[in-house]
Amino acid sequence: MISKDVTVNLPADSEARPVAVLVQLASKYESKIHILVQNKRINAKSIMGMMSLDFSQGDKLVIEAEGADAEAAVEEIANYVESRA
Repeated sequence: MISKDVTVNLPADSEARPVAVLVQLASKYESKIHILVQNKRINAKSIMGMMSLDFSQGDKLVIEAEGADAEAAVEEIANYVESRA
């Protein structure tokens, strides 16, 4: 399993769109991918699960992935979450 700690850098007014993009990114990969935030562990490929997470600008979260393409999945998702302006 590969994991990476990241800091959320999403616009303060972001709602569904960034979460939808994150789910689309995760869905490209075969690996199992989870996002951990505030004692919750959610499947990153589940739009309903991801919308239930309560995270915002500056929050810390962990991206976990397990599978053949786990490293690439974690890197792409981390880059998206950290580099939004």
